[in-house]
Amino acid sequence: MSVIDSIRLEHEQAKLLRFIAAGSVDDGKSTLIGRLLHDSKSIFEDQLTSIERTSNKRGMEKVDLSLLTDGLQAEREQGITIDVAYRYFATPKRKFIIADTPGHEQYTRNMVTGASTANLAIVLIDARKGVLTQSRRHAYLASLVGIPHLVVAVNKMDLVEYSRDVFERICADFSAFSKDLPLRGIEYIPLSALAGDMVVERGDRLDWYKGKTLLDFLENVDIDHDWNTDDFRFPVQWVCRPQTEEMHDFRGYMGRVESGSIQKGDAVTVLPSGLTSRIKEILLHPDSFNETSVPQSVTLTIEDHLDISRGDMLVKTSEQPTVAKEFAAMVCWLAEQPLDPARKYIIKHTTRMLKGLISQIDYRVNINTLEREAADTLAMNEIARVSIKTQQFIVFDSYARNRITGSFIVIEEVTNNTVAAGMIC
Repeated sequence: MSVIDSIRLEHEQAKLLRFIAAGSVDDGKSTLIGRLLHDSKSIFEDQLTSIERTSNKRGMEKVDLSLLTDGLQAEREQGITIDVAYRYFATPKRKFIIADTPGHEQYTRNMVTGASTANLAIVLIDARKGVLTQSRRHAYLASLVGIPHLVVAVNKMDLVEYSRDVFERICADFSAFSKDLPLRGIEYIPLSALAGDMVVERGDRLDWYKGKTLLDFLENVDIDHDWNTDDFRFPVQWVCRPQTEEMHDFRGYMGRVESGSIQKGDAVTVLPSGLTSRIKEILLHPDSFNETSVPQSVTLTIEDHLDISRGDMLVKTSEQPTVAKEFAAMVCWLAEQPLDPARKYIIKHTTRMLKGLISQIDYRVNINTLEREAADTLAMNEIARVSIKTQQFIVFDSYARNRITGSFIVIEEVTNNTVAAGMIC
């Protein structure tokens, strides 16, 4: 194998880490991401030349690395991040997708959107200001959407003379707040995105900190256990019936294994019907396999001719989810038009779409204080625990157990707009 082929194979096999950067206004999210891209040699010469030119026009002594992510003209004019800006880069160890999420409360829905598929969240805290209301809100939202890993990046350490006492006080304040949140683990890293200390390179001014740099942590954090490998869940996307003479009896069920694994011969149950059979073949054109697991996309065949269609779910008979027409969920309201409790909406859950009703608002969460409040409706960016009733059975796990089968979106029937994102309790 040539050196080029070896490098290409190593890149293809590198695992993908999706992460978000969140924080208060001017905490340096965009600058941090720009620093990551710049110091990891992940930007093109023409990009660097362009932001150097823009920085010079603004009279800046140094290159404004935040311009690498603030792509919207409105963001540049206001100096804030409005939408979610995605950037991609790779190192020899791992590939990354970064979402630079908004800091303002009125863009809560944008952060929820960016965080919904993330493995990790970076919450930036200005070392001069400490833990603010927005810091608490972003930590709560990260825990709400079930992000497995959280990094508290104490930024702008250069503006507090790289003080160890300041860093440790912020860590203690954040730990006291977050102890009641369902977070698996928190990593605290002091850094200066502007100067580059402890982002990619260690620098000379934080020698008292013995932990990993931010990039070193991102490259080595264990994401193998972020998938649910225990419960086999296979939402059917398509029923394959080739119209050829040699395959006129073939019936395969196509989709992605969203969690767990399955082997040939394993007993499966089709939900919501409850019919049972066994796995006959596991196909990934043009090969056949004895086993498949999350997150592979495959075609499954079973031993019996059963009535199965898109929206049904195949599960191991020994690993049953919940099947019900009513459930409780946390929802983030995304639409400008408020929730109408009397209106029927479309619930899209995995590959299944069904009509439903948000029958009750149990409470609304004040995302600044985390207090529970009574509510009759929901406005844009508000989060609440609600009860939902559906016309047909829905097959689900709790979001805490399975982020795929525990999540859904709510669609307004007339406009076809997505109005809410939900996580089943």
